[in-house]
Parts: sequence; structure tokens; C-alpha cells
Amino acid sequence: MSVSAVFVLDLKGKVLICRNYKGDVDMAEIDHFLPLLMQQEEDGLLSPVMVHVVATTNKNSNASLVYTFLYKLVEVFTEYFKELEEESIQDNFVVVYELLDELMDFGFPQTTDGKILQEYITQEGTKLEVAKTKVPTTVTNAVSWRSEGIKYKKNEVFIDVIESINVLVNANGIVMSSDIVGSIKLKTMLSGMPELRLGLNDRVLFALTGRDKGKTVTMEDVKFHQCVRLSRFDSDRTISFIPPDGESELMSYRINTHVKPLIWIESVIEKFSHSRVEIMVKAKGQFKKQSVANNVEVRIPVPSDADSPKFKASTGHAKYVPEKNLVVWTIKSFPGGKEFLLRAHFGLPSVENDELEGRPPITVNFEIPYFTVRYMKIIEKSGYQALPWVRYITQSGEYQLRTNS
Repeated sequence: MSVSAVFVLDLKGKVLICRNYKGDVDMAEIDHFLPLLMQQEEDGLLSPVMVHVVATTNKNSNASLVYTFLYKLVEVFTEYFKELEEESIQDNFVVVYELLDELMDFGFPQTTDGKILQEYITQEGTKLEVAKTKVPTTVTNAVSWRSEGIKYKKNEVFIDVIESINVLVNANGIVMSSDIVGSIKLKTMLSGMPELRLGLNDRVLFALTGRDKGKTVTMEDVKFHQCVRLSRFDSDRTISFIPPDGESELMSYRINTHVKPLIWIESVIEKFSHSRVEIMVKAKGQFKKQSVANNVEVRIPVPSDADSPKFKASTGHAKYVPEKNLVVWTIKSFPGGKEFLLRAHFGLPSVENDELEGRPPITVNFEIPYFTVRYMKIIEKSGYQALPWVRYITQSGEYQLRTNS
């Protein structure tokens, strides 16, 4: 990967700040970006953004690596300025220039860890001069993501294993597509330079999602933090690492497999012309009885001209959200194996709406806490006692169930 220059532009495509790393690309080349931007806007393909971050190169560079660097650049700017927008860039020109110099050297990524950069690039001008005289050893250390000499009175590490289930079910109840997107997140408050070993219990995951234990699970799009020792993971699926201090994402992955919908929805929608529409929705928990789904939200689309809502729910509560044409049925606690029913009644205007409306799918949001970690071992040469806290959460991702028109 080799980048010639990086630009930060405002909403209209005007350059706010730029850094020319190699001098082999005319800086006026950025003028070609604005017509592309306007074309995307005309086609309705442009998402709302605060600023544009653009890289240029005159070589056949690896595009995915350039994108990865730009995402990392945005992440570092956000850590520094909380919000990445035109005003925050203009108010911090000096810091932005220093960051651009440290993040990349002659077109190649250098130090991209925000926590390490914050040790010697500060937002207070008086500290900048002092910091320049001494660069932290973490920049040149083998463990560049963690500083030496960290001390805590109480040593703790919090681990969240979060898996989002994406499911699309058609109107006939057939699962059209499904996959699982997972991540392991850390909050580390440990002294010294500890080594952590984490073993995951796949059996719990199989039991929860109903997957066949006899089949191997292939993880795709696996991404590790640079602290993970990959050879150990390949041999026995143990994640061994020296963690960064504070919050970080240890790994993320995707499992492309058939998943049984954990909350099954059946719906009957009857529309009586010029008078009313009646909706009956049944929700069933298709997971283990000892598990409980929390904060379940079933979002049921209704006609845009419906009014006078009436609800009867066997549990939880339902409310009408007219600005989104939705009924939101909320169940705080949903035990596995249970069934719940919602009946909704809406009035319709006497004049029929000539416009044909689509029928959006029913969507479900939920999370199921579960224990999945086989073991957690903390090794530190001083031998202090540390408390590992581990949570496992299965939650809904893109969880959609289509209805009959």
C-alpha cells in the first residue's frame, strides 16, 4: 500500500486540510472528486456525512488497505475531537497536521493507535512543545499498543462476547438467508504487562442457536486486534494476547450458516375496505427454557392512513408510532419456549387511498445474555489477583420477517 496524499473536505467538496506525503500526484487532482460527489447526490446514492476523507495515489495500490487506513484515520480523529465535523477540523488544525504526520510516513501507515498517539500529541499547545522532546517507548516497542508502568488499585478485565443474528424469513415462513456477526470487546484495567488467555465454549453457542454439533463452523471475515498471537489460535482456538489498556475490540467475525430464528413471529393482517384493519401477531421464543430474551421489540408495519388504535397484549405493552407507520410491541422479559399474543385494531378512512402501498417486513430486536467463555487466565510476573468479568450476548441484527400482501 502506498498513498500519495490525504485530503479532508467539507460537505461541498472544499479542501479543509491536506497532507502531501510523496509529491508524485498533482494536488489539483482532488478537483475531480467534486463532480463524482455531485453525480452520486443526483442519483440518490450519497449518505448524509459531515466531512469527506479522500486518499490519492498514482500506483495500483491495494484499495481495501487504503480504505482500512482511512477508517482508522476517522477513528483516531473521533477519539481526539469526539465528533468529526468541519468545525472540529478547523479548530484543531495544528493537532490534525501532527496526527497526519504520525499516522503515515511517506505514504505508508505508521502509528495508528489512538491511545498511543494521545501520549505525545496533545490538544493543549503548551504540552506539545514538551512532548516533542520525548517519544513514548511504546512507539518502538514490540508491544506498541500498551504503555509500560500502568498501575491500578483494583485489577479487573471486562469481556463482552456479542453475536448479532441476521435472518430474513419470507411470507411462507421459509428462512431465505441467515448469518451471525460476532465481536469480542474488552475493557481492561490491569497493572503491568499482563498476558491473557481466553478459551471460548462453542457448545453453548450450538445449544443456543440450534446448530448441528457434528458440523464444523467456519468463521469468515475474521479480524483480530494486532495484540492476538495468531499461531496459538490456529492450533487450539485459544486467544492469547497482551491487551491494550482501556476499551478495545479483540476480534470480529462472521459465520455464514443456517440459523433457526430465536423469536418466531406469525401474523394475520385483515383489512376491511373503508372501515378498519385488524392485526394479530403471535411471538414464540424458540430458544432454551432456561434462557431469557431481554428488551424484545416487535415492530409491525401498519397502513399510513390508519388511525384510532386499540391494543390487547397478553404481555408487555404496545404503542402506535404514526410518524413511522409502526406498532411497537415491547416485552422486557421473554422466557424461552413461551408464546405471547398481540391484537391491534385500527380505523381506516372512508375514502380509499389510490396509491398502492408496499408491505414492509416485521422486524424484531432482542438480546439474550448467556455464559460462553470456557476459561479466562491472567498471567503477570508480579502475580497479583485479578477479577475477570465475562458476558455473552446474542442479539438481533437485520432480523426481518415478511408478511403476506
